[in-house]
Amino acid sequence: MKVDENTNAGAPERHRLYEDALAIVTGTLIMALGVVIYGKAMLITGSTAGLALLLQYATGAAFWLAFSLVNLPFYILAVKRLGWVFALRTFIAVSLVSLFSRLTAEWVDFARLDPLYAAIIGGALMGMGLLILFRHRTGLGGINILAIYLQERWAIRAGYFQLGVDLAILAASAFVLPPANLFLSVVGAVVVNMTLAINHKPGRYAGVT
Repeated sequence: MKVDENTNAGAPERHRLYEDALAIVTGTLIMALGVVIYGKAMLITGSTAGLALLLQYATGAAFWLAFSLVNLPFYILAVKRLGWVFALRTFIAVSLVSLFSRLTAEWVDFARLDPLYAAIIGGALMGMGLLILFRHRTGLGGINILAIYLQERWAIRAGYFQLGVDLAILAASAFVLPPANLFLSVVGAVVVNMTLAINHKPGRYAGVT
């Protein structure tokens, strides 16, 4: 059987613009719900979202405002290292998470929220939100951008730097959170990373942007 050389059989299907737009809205909406659950249960997570939650607990600043501000310095790095398209997507995603977290706090109210359940379901939601965004070449964390820059500029392993930052956030939260909440935050971090590790593997998803 003759195969047409002009066909793209086997080539990954590219995402359309509307698919990327819907994915970014869906991913940030899910992420915002996970963050609101964490905020309600006084749990902590990693990267800039965790830093914004820490600022919220320590100073009383609203998460949406803290999250927007802590990401501002990283957009220039994003443009230089990852391109203006990725930087624009990141800016839009961060802005939407900030907006949706503000609105979700008004849309949803919890009469009772078990902390262990909050750690698991909140972590799963954030993991799924990040998974959707990653598959459409969109990020959320300024820390991730800084990690990539340091790896390229100073040969500092991005994964080790990211882990160090997350551990520093966790250590700092020990001053504002009870030990039980710290433990549950670790449980939530495992859920977030397992969600990504299990579902975000090369070869399992062929869509590209």
